[in-house]
Amino acid sequence: MFGLSVRWSLADAGTESLEDLRSYVEEESFAKFAGLEGLRFKTWRAREGEWFEGTYVFVSDAARAAFQQDFEAKAATAPATERLGVSPTIEPFEVVAVVRGPAGFRSAARFES
Repeated sequence: MFGLSVRWSLADAGTESLEDLRSYVEEESFAKFAGLEGLRFKTWRAREGEWFEGTYVFVSDAARAAFQQDFEAKAATAPATERLGVSPTIEPFEVVAVVRGPAGFRSAARFES
């Protein structure tokens, strides 16, 4: 599988930045990526005060490359870039395997316990 990491630093972000990003993901970004052709899944990850990241897994190298090229062209105006005032680090990677455990997946942190 074909992964892509897009990571923004939170080192100089304000204390409300991560909460703002959480709201953005739930209110806008989640729906946008739910229908992205060629995307197997996307995970939004964060370490408060350190970084905020979108982790993508695509069905093919071509799908990843197309998304990466498009994203790199728009990175300066991406919602997280505009909110944080820093450019992301973009890194492709290989996903060796994914296993779904018996607890399954949660899709929205605030709406499920």
